[in-house]
Amino acid sequence: MARVYLDHNATMPLREDARAAMIAAMDVVGNPSSVHEEGRAAKAVLEKAREDIADALGASSLDIVFTSGSTEAVSLALSQGEFYCADIEHDAVAARCEASLPVDQNGLVSVPNPKQSALQLANGETGVLQDLPDGLWFSDITQAFGKMPLAFNWLPAQTAAVSAHKIGGPKGIGALIIKHGTDILAQIKGGGQEMGRRSGTENVIAIAGFAAAAKAAKRDLDNGIWDEVVELRDFLEEAIVQSSEDTTCVGQAVPRLPNTTCLISSDWQGELQVMQMDLDGIAVSAGSACSSGKVRASRVLMAMGIEAEHAACGLRVSLAPMTKKEDVERFVDRWSVKKHKMGLRRAG
Repeated sequence: MARVYLDHNATMPLREDARAAMIAAMDVVGNPSSVHEEGRAAKAVLEKAREDIADALGASSLDIVFTSGSTEAVSLALSQGEFYCADIEHDAVAARCEASLPVDQNGLVSVPNPKQSALQLANGETGVLQDLPDGLWFSDITQAFGKMPLAFNWLPAQTAAVSAHKIGGPKGIGALIIKHGTDILAQIKGGGQEMGRRSGTENVIAIAGFAAAAKAAKRDLDNGIWDEVVELRDFLEEAIVQSSEDTTCVGQAVPRLPNTTCLISSDWQGELQVMQMDLDGIAVSAGSACSSGKVRASRVLMAMGIEAEHAACGLRVSLAPMTKKEDVERFVDRWSVKKHKMGLRRAG
């Protein structure tokens, strides 16, 4: 039986459009910084991709700085000073900020000093969406990009990070989007590529795949495909809660991403759930992480006031437009069977 992949927030499978664009770009031999014909051909691929990605992001092409991924984009944005964030942020952001911003029980963050703060647009673990404050310095929009309508030009953030592989592009390429007039001091210095903001020869092949994925993601949004994903997510959550009285869905009281479900099931650690589902041919991820053989509670869930013993029992299921109802039904069935067996063991 074919495996079921329900971990799209970790990475989305490579889109065929992106694969084709990358293969085509492999035949472009020039360096985009060279002035001869071959170099100009590579430069044309690079700049067309920049325009397509900017269009999908609702930004100007001059705002796009290509990086090796969201982590580098985060590092570039947050190396410009000292910043604050909440403990719900991705590790790349939390590592660069003082994680002191308060979080309420729904996962919403208060930002008293936006100009010195970072706040994600969407949480990759719970799907909870934030209302970004005016003047915000940085937002990680990686999980939101491609899943919901957004336009960087209308966001109240000066900078933002995205990653290609979250939308079906290749791994290892991303971008920092910088609002016009915002100064950024380069951290990687050299030949002055990317308008002097990030030196190093651009990865034209990966960038071409990124652009193709961005165009496809925009097309999905325009066609309303994610509305169907919302229906699947709601079906999944209702079925799980009906099958297990001691299981809750995190963040249901506030706006969330259309594809993300975070389940907490008492006395069933997230990592164990992941392993058991994996043995049944289903890929999901835990709300907790495993370090040196020890399961530790999700700091995202704990920041929301959930006790550590329950936060260690988190499970994330993340869908995509290619997810089928039978995939969700298979997960619900196998998860419910395992949950029932866990209950019998505890009762015995």
